[in-house]
Amino acid sequence: MDPLPVPPLPEWLADLLPFARFRFAVEGRGMHVMTAGTGAPVLLLHGNPTWGFLWRRVAAALADAPLRLIMPDLVGLGLSDKPRDPSLHTLAAHARWLGGLVEALELPPLVFVGHDWGGPIGLRYLADNPRMARGVVLANTVAGPPRPGFRPTAFHRFARMPLVSTVAFRLFGFPQRALHRAQGDPASIRGQIARAYRWPLRRLADRTAPLALARMVPDSLQHPTVPGLERCQRFVEGFSGPAAIVWGDRDPVLGRALGRLQKMLPQAPVTRTPAGHFLQEEVPEAIADAVREVSRQAFG
Repeated sequence: MDPLPVPPLPEWLADLLPFARFRFAVEGRGMHVMTAGTGAPVLLLHGNPTWGFLWRRVAAALADAPLRLIMPDLVGLGLSDKPRDPSLHTLAAHARWLGGLVEALELPPLVFVGHDWGGPIGLRYLADNPRMARGVVLANTVAGPPRPGFRPTAFHRFARMPLVSTVAFRLFGFPQRALHRAQGDPASIRGQIARAYRWPLRRLADRTAPLALARMVPDSLQHPTVPGLERCQRFVEGFSGPAAIVWGDRDPVLGRALGRLQKMLPQAPVTRTPAGHFLQEEVPEAIADAVREVSRQAFG
């Protein structure tokens, strides 16, 4: 598949992203992806409301590794197309779009690294394509549906509030303007770094995805996302290849999810850190070390 033209970046942002950039049409929607290095493929997938920019410090820490790092932007975020219909955002659709990008890049079996919504989206793709999984690294994410009797987080309860959530997400740029509040060290997302996270969603018309993705999180066991998360869990529990978990203990969103993830992936060593939700900004070396070790085991 021939790539599409890649939109230019402002100079201040281009200086922060010294990577090759591409766009491919997937089901009629342009998906943006950055790549770095050469060698065995490692797919690093972000969540809500970030983009491939999230992985730049991890990529820098892996600059000497014989790995080809692939850092896509989910549809609706980053420099990928931003459909305005929130109903398009489902776990199945995002997994399908990711699969289309993997096919466009003609990737062989790979190591998958997932964070936040990137975890379930990538795992849902792998559940349908298990031969593509050589290794798995998970960081502050989930891999299955919630337990019976669960209570959604304050963030996800807020996303369900009529009108006020729409105003906050669409007009005031929430949560991308408040990422520092989810950090162990709030100073890790300040200045130009915070600006870079906001930049792809600077236009009001482009802000559909953050609220849609927040509402993709189940608020009951009857939520339409639950069957897809069950598929993710079955895949993870049946995966016997090399794996690792890297965790930010000061994550106010998913910090309590670690114990369940460990039970699903018992062969995975766990690296716990004092970082927050976006731990790529605080402890990139810890993630890079896990990726390096899982890749060594996966590819020899």
